[in-house]
Amino acid sequence: MKNYNFNYIFLFYDVNEKRVNKVFKICKKYLEHYQKSVFRGEISPSKLIKLENELKKIIDNKEDFVSIIKFINNNYFREDIIGHKNYIDEDII
Repeated sequence: MKNYNFNYIFLFYDVNEKRVNKVFKICKKYLEHYQKSVFRGEISPSKLIKLENELKKIIDNKEDFVSIIKFINNNYFREDIIGHKNYIDEDII
């Protein structure tokens, strides 16, 4: 896989209540709080690495979920998932 310098991300999470405040504070250091458990903003590649490493130290991979949508520009993005994703397949009316 080719390495890209991602400069803008969306991050959202679903973590155990015991770790919500810690995850929130880490995200707030690097990004703009957008909505509930959603953050977004410009970020340098080095700060993105720091953010990911800090989150990996806090979350429990068996029960927490963090998704980072990385943008190069309007046409290219990649999603990296840290932890376990609880997917609920529901019809929204």
